[in-house]
Amino acid sequence: MTQRIIKAVLILLVVGAIAIVGYRVLNMPDQRTTSDKLGDAVDAISDGVDKAGQQLENRTPGEKIGDAIKDVGDDIKNKSTP
Repeated sequence: MTQRIIKAVLILLVVGAIAIVGYRVLNMPDQRTTSDKLGDAVDAISDGVDKAGQQLENRTPGEKIGDAIKDVGDDIKNKSTP
């Protein structure tokens, strides 16, 4: 019985540690330099001015992932409509 409790506590600790690390990674500040941002904006200009403008903003990795998911959804929507 005590082994089950120990395993449950260890599992909770591991899950908690993973959640904390994931949260910290997704909310890290943007570490790109100005020249990096400009380079990314120039690369994204073919996707539209809005996307190029987004590259100039300070965004967390979580925000970037959210934008990428939204873009994929928009692409699927555009390709599926006749």
